[in-house]
Amino acid sequence: MDEQISAAERASRYVDRAPSKVGRARPVVRNWLYFVAFLVLLMVVVGGATRLTDSGLSITEWKPIHGAIPPMSAAEWTEEFQKYRQYPEYQRVNKGMSLDEFKFIFWWEWGHRQLGRFIGVAFFVPMLFFWLTGRLSDGIKPGLLVLLGLGALQGGVGWWMVASGLVDRVDVSQYRLATHLTFAAVIFVMLIWVARGYRRADRMPECVSADRHILPASILLLLLLMQIFLGGLVAGTHAGMTYNTWPLMDGQLIPDGLFVFDPPWLAAFEDRMTIQFNHRILAYVIALWTLFIWVRTWRDPYAAQMTIAATVVGVLVALQIIIGIVTLLLVVPLHAAMTHQALAVILLGVTTIKVRDLYDNAVRF
Repeated sequence: MDEQISAAERASRYVDRAPSKVGRARPVVRNWLYFVAFLVLLMVVVGGATRLTDSGLSITEWKPIHGAIPPMSAAEWTEEFQKYRQYPEYQRVNKGMSLDEFKFIFWWEWGHRQLGRFIGVAFFVPMLFFWLTGRLSDGIKPGLLVLLGLGALQGGVGWWMVASGLVDRVDVSQYRLATHLTFAAVIFVMLIWVARGYRRADRMPECVSADRHILPASILLLLLLMQIFLGGLVAGTHAGMTYNTWPLMDGQLIPDGLFVFDPPWLAAFEDRMTIQFNHRILAYVIALWTLFIWVRTWRDPYAAQMTIAATVVGVLVALQIIIGIVTLLLVVPLHAAMTHQALAVILLGVTTIKVRDLYDNAVRF
């Protein structure tokens, strides 16, 4: 019977069994999203360096398109420097700085903004190509549109942050800096979430008891986002430059003077001691919660494939705490602080992958 099937019919059956255009594009789309996530990680690190070098206010205008071109002549550099000299940071902190010193802080801020522009192009252009050529499933399209909107909003939040330091302050608002950093973290989480979910079900690690573990893992993810927000407050107030001892803080485990502010609830956002203390305490909470998840996962015989992920998260949390302590004791050197920020985002990404796997398994089983 099979011998009587025509060549055209056999070809038709082969085409029917062949992966669709959407199916063939899945690995490419997934890797593209992971690449954009890596760029966001790099953006966080460069943004942290921009903050630590006090470079964030060196460019006093927001020009999303024209601003991609830096000063190209001596006259243009002089003009840019003259604009900076009109604002409080120069007049109160950097008065008398040379043009070469200005160029140093300018290039950090320009690099940060340029990387932001590149991320926008690296996301939008491939998305448009995949969309118009029919290489995206209907399920992923809403997530990509949300990411596009968040990216555009993040650019506005960045300028909103910078503008806070161009009026009567010599630094940007710590509230706005922490918001800007947390927005970046949320975008990173969503990129990883969408990318991790864009694969075939038979390539997921199995966990038939996923519904038991998804809530604790999700709480850990939320705690990490909260810690990143607190880290933004630490950076925004230079709280890491004070109380550079561990495990004691000002000679005590719980120092006097916490929440001594008017009104007291503002201490968590305005008082350096309270801000740093909160950052420390949440780190301990995250460590204990991670240990709880690790023990719970290893004791579950139905979660065998998730034990490796739980161990990786545990190791990263321990390493992050150690680097944080070293950064504090060394009074926030640039290389240590950048490593601390990078590892925070990596930990966030690994935790997001774990939560996504648990979520997919919970739906699957």
